[in-house]
Order: sequence, then structure tokens, then C-alpha cells
Amino acid sequence: MRHFCTYFDHNYLLRGLTLYASLARHAGPFVLWVLCLDDATYAALSKLDLPGVRAISLPTFERDDNTLMAAKRDRSPVEYYFTCTPSWLSYLLEQSPPIDMVTYLDADLFFYSSPEPIYEEMGNGSVLIVGHRFPEKLRSWERYGIYNVGYLTFRNDSYGRQCLHWWRDRCLEWCYDRVEDNRFADQKYLDDWPTRFPQLVVLRHKGAGLAPWNVENYSLTLRNGRVLVDSEPLVFFHFHNFQQVGRRLYDPGLARYRAQASRVLKRQIYSPYVRGLSAAGRSLRGLTDHSQVRLASIRQKYQAIDLAGSHGSAPDGLVKDLRERYVLAKKVYHGDLWLSIHGWLL
Repeated sequence: MRHFCTYFDHNYLLRGLTLYASLARHAGPFVLWVLCLDDATYAALSKLDLPGVRAISLPTFERDDNTLMAAKRDRSPVEYYFTCTPSWLSYLLEQSPPIDMVTYLDADLFFYSSPEPIYEEMGNGSVLIVGHRFPEKLRSWERYGIYNVGYLTFRNDSYGRQCLHWWRDRCLEWCYDRVEDNRFADQKYLDDWPTRFPQLVVLRHKGAGLAPWNVENYSLTLRNGRVLVDSEPLVFFHFHNFQQVGRRLYDPGLARYRAQASRVLKRQIYSPYVRGLSAAGRSLRGLTDHSQVRLASIRQKYQAIDLAGSHGSAPDGLVKDLRERYVLAKKVYHGDLWLSIHGWLL
């Protein structure tokens, strides 16, 4: 039985449900522990009662953790979420009966095949981390971290707990959404882990950790219905900054990293994710207020525009509306925004 964990609020509820569905297809027997960062998320997951999902409310998680609550006072909501990452993992490893190993997943991951090759590569290691693998043109982005917090595994042994407790202490001391003194949020602390902590494995599998910032490193091909990253099967993709900006219009988040989309990337990787998000939305009908469910990004807000309607008041509102539509049309023309037709991105 594999144990995964994640956390999200209502902004990421659709993504979290889509992550769960991909695990249900590919991960075998598993438990997905979800830290619900607001009441709306906890209520929705409680009503859905999905097999294998264990929803924990924020007050339950915070109870008796005075140090974490003290740190919360001077952090923005996003910074507090980042602060919680190692504390959430520690909380789970201390469950009774204890969990032998837990894997943290960002809510915007999506699995295309079994994660077992990752565990095979980890072997008897106690901690597993995944590099950003920036191409040379994006090497400066390493100021935000050499490794990505989106996928982490900790074994419940002395080495895993030592690393996790050190990380928790550092995040309680400082965890802000800015680069300062070789630190950034909860992520930059991972930079020296390969030399600081024994029994740590840096994942080499090319199909695990594919993301907008590194996709141009690899050749993507389709063979027998499976996406290959160079010659290795795609395990999961990190849909960082993927956003819906219109009824059928999506920003894949590639332009920020100066990445170009191949047909395989658009049709075989992004399109299934869009269909997964749509299915997640349908599962919530009648269970929650859809005005509270959106595809905003934790780190970056994007103004949503309904292309079928208008907003604002003439004449200023009309000018603004036309300007926004022109900008969107230009982005579509340059391939920075994609249209979805029946779940397929064009």
C-alpha cells in the first residue's frame, strides 16, 4: 500500500481531484492524505467520500502545534502553505499505526503511468528528490531551487526523519515567497541535501518530473499508446501555472519558460489533463458552490475572461474589454493560448 499526500484549498480542488483520478488509474492500492486548507475543500471531499482519500481539516492538523501557529502569524496564506509542507509530512509519519513511507505530491501533478519505477530507483534510500532539470537558457531559474518540491518521498526511518525535521525547523524559522540569503519559500532549502543527508536519492528517471520548464530537454514520442520521454515512459507531468482563461481557452504556462509545444505534448499530455479537469468539475455538481472553484494558480493570478460575454461599462469598459480581447487573440495567434474542442487542445 502506497501512501501519498498533498494539500490544497478551493482554488486547487479541481486539480486535486484530477490528481486523485490519475493515481486511481495508475498507482495500484494507495491512500491519498489531503490536508484541506479551507472549510470548502474539507466539505467537498467529505461529501465525495472517495475510496482511498483521507481528508484532514486544517484545525485538526494545527491542533497542539504551537510552533507552527506562531510562524503562521507573520506569513501570507501562500507562505503559510509552504511552511506547512514539512510539518504535514511529519504529521503523517507520526500517525498510529505509523506510515512506513510517504510521498508528497503537488496538487497539479498528473500521472500517465505507474509510479513504481520511481520507487524501484529509490531502492533502500530514505529520501528521494527530483531536480528541476532546467535547460541552459533557464539556468538562472535555479535561484528558486535546484530541486522541485512537487514530488518528495520520505521513509519513516532515522535518516528520513532527520532530513524532515531539519527541513521543518528551517521552514518554521524562515519561509517567504521571495529570494533572500540563498533561500526561497520551502524549496531552496533542498539545494544541499545530496551532501547534507545520507541515504538520499536524486531521481534520474526522465519520465518523472517532466514540466513546462524542462520539457524542451527531451524528445517526446508516442509508441503503442504510451508517451516516451526520450526512451523512458512518461510517469507524471507537473502542470505548474496551467490556467483556464476563457470558456474553452487555456494558458499552458509554456511561454514563461520559452518552450514550444509539440503535437505529442499538446494532444497526448495536456489534452488528457483538460479532460480530467472537466471530469472533476462534473463530479462536484450539486456538492459545492462552483463560484468558489476555479483554476487560479497559487503563485500567479490570471484574470479570467469569458469570451462569450462582455464586462465593464461603456465607454471605458468597452475599450478595456476590446483591449483584453485583442491581447488574448494575439496570444492565441502566437500559440501561447490554446483552444479546447471536446477536450482536445488545438
